[in-house]
Amino acid sequence: MDDIAVRAGVSRTLVSFVLGGKAGAGERTRERVLRIADELGYKPDATAQLLARGRSRTIGVLVDVEQPFQAQLVKRIYPFAKAAGYEVLLSASAPGRDEVAAVESLIAHRCEGLILLGPSSEQSYFEELEERAVVVVVAKPLSRSSFDSVRSADDSGIRQSVDHLIELGHREIYHIDGGSGPGSAIRSDAYRAAMHGHDLGDRIRVIDGAHDESSGVAAGHLMLDESTLPTAVLAGNDRCALGLMDAFDRAGIDVPGDVSIVGYDDSDLARLSRIDLTTVRQNVDALAENAVAFAVTRLENGSAPASEMIVEPHLIVRGSTGPVRSAERVRALKRRGL
Repeated sequence: MDDIAVRAGVSRTLVSFVLGGKAGAGERTRERVLRIADELGYKPDATAQLLARGRSRTIGVLVDVEQPFQAQLVKRIYPFAKAAGYEVLLSASAPGRDEVAAVESLIAHRCEGLILLGPSSEQSYFEELEERAVVVVVAKPLSRSSFDSVRSADDSGIRQSVDHLIELGHREIYHIDGGSGPGSAIRSDAYRAAMHGHDLGDRIRVIDGAHDESSGVAAGHLMLDESTLPTAVLAGNDRCALGLMDAFDRAGIDVPGDVSIVGYDDSDLARLSRIDLTTVRQNVDALAENAVAFAVTRLENGSAPASEMIVEPHLIVRGSTGPVRSAERVRALKRRGL
C-alpha cells in the first residue's frame, strides 16, 4: 500500500480507504489507485484483515507424524474446514518435539480453535488450553470436561474382533496393548470383557506394547520364545500388527495358518494384497466431520455444553484371519518346540 500511495501521489490512509471500499476519495482518485494497485499486483492479506477484526478463522490441528491413521484424519479435516470457511494449520509432535511445543506453536500462530488428534497430555492441560482457544479432542477418552471430544467406540471394535475369532474356532487369543497410546486402555479392557463374555477368562493374556512396529516385533519374539503360540492375536493397532506379522514371517510362522492376527485402524498399508490385514476400520469421515463441526459451532456460537461424539467402528475381514490351526499345523509347530 505504501508503493501504491507513492505512485498515486496520495496518502497511505487514502489508499487503505479505496482498497477497503470505504468512502473518502474522489472517483478519479479511486480509479487511479485501483489501476496502480492492479499494475503492482496488489493482493489483500486475508489473514491480516481477519486479525484486524479480531478473528483468524484458522483451526490448528495437532498431529503425530508417526501415526498413519492421523494422516487419514488430517486429509478429511481439510475439506470439512474449507466448507465451513476456515483455514487449517498443522503442527506435529515428533521425536525431539513434544506435544506441548506443537500445541503452543498453534496458539502462537493465532489459531482460534484446536483439534488435537490422539493427544497424550493430561486432561488438566487441555482445560488450561480452553481458556486460550476452542479445544476439540479426537480419539482420547476423557472424563466430563468443558470442551468437546470425538472418538471411536473402541470397546465395540474389540468386541467385534473377539467375536470374529471365536466364530473361527479360536480360544487362545492374546492381546498386545497400546501402552499410553490413544484408546489403548479401553481396548485392553474391552478385550478382557469380551473374553470373559465367552467364558474364556482363564485364557486372557495381555502383552505390554505400544502403537508402533517395534512393539509388535518384540511381542512376536516373546511368543516365539515361549513353549506354545496362541492361535490368534489382537494387536493394539495396525502398526503393531505389521511388526508382529514381520516377526512371525521371519520365523516361518504362517499367518493365518498358524496364528491369526487382527489390527486396528484400517490404515492404507493394511489394504495391500501382500499384507491383507483383518482390522477394525474407524470411521474417518465421521470423526473428522464432527471434530470440525464442534470447533466451528463453538467459535461461531460461543459457549455451549460440552459434547462427546462416539462413532461406531466396523471390523474389516481380510486374509490375516482364518480358522484355528489344523492338526497338521499343530504337529508341525510341536516339532519346532512351539
